Parts: sequence; structure tokens; C-alpha cells
Amino acid sequence: MMRVLMLLLAALGGSIARAADLPPQVFAAYHDSWSEPPTVSPAATSIARLPTSIDVVMLAFARPDLIYRNDLDLAGTGLEYRIDGATLRDAIALLRRRKPEIRVLLSVGGAVYRSWGRLNVEGLVGLVRDLGLDGIDWDYELGNPDCHMGVGGKIACATDQNWQRLVMLGRRAFPRPALMTVSVWSVGAYGEGEFRQSRPRSRYTGSMLGVLRAAWATEIDLVSINAYDAGPDFSPMESFRAYRAVWPGRLALGVEVRYAGGAGPFHTLTQAETLTRAVMRDPFGGMMLYALLMRPPPDGGISPDGPALAEAVCRGMARAGCEALPSVSSPNGRPALAPSGQNRSSAP
Repeated sequence: MMRVLMLLLAALGGSIARAADLPPQVFAAYHDSWSEPPTVSPAATSIARLPTSIDVVMLAFARPDLIYRNDLDLAGTGLEYRIDGATLRDAIALLRRRKPEIRVLLSVGGAVYRSWGRLNVEGLVGLVRDLGLDGIDWDYELGNPDCHMGVGGKIACATDQNWQRLVMLGRRAFPRPALMTVSVWSVGAYGEGEFRQSRPRSRYTGSMLGVLRAAWATEIDLVSINAYDAGPDFSPMESFRAYRAVWPGRLALGVEVRYAGGAGPFHTLTQAETLTRAVMRDPFGGMMLYALLMRPPPDGGISPDGPALAEAVCRGMARAGCEALPSVSSPNGRPALAPSGQNRSSAP
């Protein structure tokens, strides 16, 4: 198994050479695979036409226990694209022609895919290599992190060791200059110090503190906060400040497209732009969007869709290239599997 993995890594090396040196302030966005319309033309995909203001694109979502035989067959990977693997690969290549420095990652996990005990690292490496991607995004979610207040008033969780294994396995499988990013819970940095009483409180309170202050956390290139689905008491900027208190690296604050039954907060375009400007005061602060192709439900009022939110974030970051993503013909509200973000809740 190790020999096979080393051969895959050697083949991967050429495709990830461009992945080093993210900008200090990152705009990351999830590409919702279930929303991509079917086509046989790479140039007709939304991926090939993404706004150049985006720095990191995460393809959502692959199964931790994916079945992949190095043949560009996506059927067992968890990705829900209705295009074949060769078309996806070629669409990503077209995107790179427009923005050579863009990074495209494979996002693994989400709210539904939780078979982490059967993690198929070789399969993930093969898929990243064959699609010409730049690394991996871990969206590791479990139902109960089992956190408690430990020695010296520090929160410890049963999932801390799981995170350590995941980060170290990930970095061995995707050595730098490949990217390894993580997606984290809204209240995961609450529960200690200045943020001891921050609201809302749930079983996820403090669930990332032990992870991000560990020495091995330096292997992580970007932390994205899922700053949504936490209810009316939740403050995105307080969550950002809490994470910043424990994590000195690149930190992206997430905004989400409204969806049926979601707990929010959901932002208007003006609110999203204002929030982005506030985050930009941090020299390593960035933004994350979930998700690029999502549209609000018909009763969502004036709630913006993914392309509109991407424009608002771009304006808030004072970037060039804030062009709108060309519209795609896609059913609203899909997928058959609930994506990361849609089943998140701060409730116990």
C-alpha cells in the first residue's frame, strides 16, 4: 500500500507545483457539484467560467471512503457532477488558463459523508492527481465531538486525536506545495477566556480549540469558518475574533446562500459586503462562500444567490474581476444528499 501511495505522490508532484504561496487574504468558495448542469463541453461548464476574483475553489464533496480506480470515473467518489471526469478535468484546465494562480481543491466529507474510519487516502490522491487539483480540503463533521473542560480551564474533545490523524495523514499524502485546508464549526473557538460565555452554546462549543493550538496545526494552510446555521444569537464577527485568538494563520469567514429550513445568518448583498470589509481589516483575514451555484428557495424574498454573493464579497475585498458568474441552468434546492452547511446546527 505504501509503495502504491509513493508512486501516486510522485505522479502528483507535477500538478501541484503551482499550489504554493496563497495570497494573505484569501477568497475561497465551494463549488456545489450537484448544481452543475450536464454538458459534454468543458467550456460550457460553470467551472471554466468562474470569476477570477476567487483564489481557492473547493469541489464539494468527496466521500472519505470513496471508490476510485484512477480512471476518471466519478461514480464512486461522492462528487455529484452530471459531467464525466474528463470533462471536469478539462474544465479545470480552462479555468487555469484564465487565472493560472487559482487553486482547486477536493473537499472531503461534509454533513453527510462521515465514513472517516474507512478513509481511502490512495483514492483521494489518485483523484486529485487525475483531475489536476492542488490539494485537499477536510470538512470533518461528526455528530458529537464530546468536549469537556480539562486541566487549566482548557477545552479538550474526543475528536482532537481524530483531527491530528487526519491532518498528519493529509500532509503526508499531500506534501507542500500542495494545499491542505480545513472547514470548521461556527462556535468551535468559543468556551474559553474572552469567549467563554459567547453564544450560542452547544456540544460543538470549543471543538476546534485543542486542534488549532496544537503544534501540528502548522500543517494547515487555511481555516474556513462555517459562520452560519447557528441561529439568531450568533455573531459572525465574534466567531472570527474567537478563532483569531487561537489561530494566527489565514482565516476565512464563511457566508452562505439561504436555503429552506436554514438557521442563518443569511446576508443581503449590502450586509455581505460590509461584513467582508470588516474582515479585511485583518491582514490574514479572508472570506469563504457556500456555495457558488446555490440559489435561495422561491420564498426567499430578495435573498441573493451564490453568484451575487460572490460579487458582493469581491467588492468588499476591493478586488478587480468582480464579474458575475454566467448563469447556469440548474435546478434549485438539489441535492439528493444534503451538502455541508445545510445540515449544520448549533443545537445539541
